[in-house]
Amino acid sequence: MEDLSKKVVVNMAEGQDRAEVIIREGAAAEVLDPKEPVRLVVNGTIGNVVEYLEKRIGAGQFDEKDCNIVVDRDNVSIKLTTNETDYRRQSEITGELKYNPSYVAFGINTGKVWTPAELGMFFKMNRAFFADRKTNMDLVTALMNFTANVNHTIERSIKENGNRTDNFAQVVNSNLPEAFELNIPIFKGMPAERLEVETFAKVDGRDVALVLLSPGSRETLEDLRDRVIDDQLSRIREIAPKIAIFEV
Repeated sequence: MEDLSKKVVVNMAEGQDRAEVIIREGAAAEVLDPKEPVRLVVNGTIGNVVEYLEKRIGAGQFDEKDCNIVVDRDNVSIKLTTNETDYRRQSEITGELKYNPSYVAFGINTGKVWTPAELGMFFKMNRAFFADRKTNMDLVTALMNFTANVNHTIERSIKENGNRTDNFAQVVNSNLPEAFELNIPIFKGMPAERLEVETFAKVDGRDVALVLLSPGSRETLEDLRDRVIDDQLSRIREIAPKIAIFEV
């Protein structure tokens, strides 16, 4: 142990007659290197910007006039940038309205191609999204038996010297309903929407490819997108009216 009996001289300020001296044994604590400020970047749901402003506005972290908001309606997103000219103190908060994975899986209006058997099995496993249980069961049955019906009709047409292509097309048109209804949320966190979906068949010899189309789905999507974004912007203007808002 080091000798601690050595004299220690303490210089006190004028008028001060007492002082406390603490002597620690061992090496001094390591002085940590200064760190750069951490730039905050957050991506999440569409309400992120409103949530951040409600909790941070007035806390002295930023001035409204040093912030901006960029609105991208095509990608259904709102991005807040604070301290826009000071990168070290800057924050970026982005909120997006994301598609519901179940809606995406149907491949509506995307050109996704299904074989009848694949679509039939998919419908069977996603019965919860059909507006009517019986419609779902009828669709599954028609799709799962589709190939058998086609082969039977072609064999019969050969015996009768008929036209295979015409008979095949007739099976496609008569075996599947023109449209059916789904009750499914388009975006995450949003209520379910009732959509009319059409089946469109591409015929090539004995092969058929099915795609799902819904003109109503596109209209509903655009209406929901604008309604949600406008609601968020209205709330932002109430909380922080001095923040500049740009649409791209």
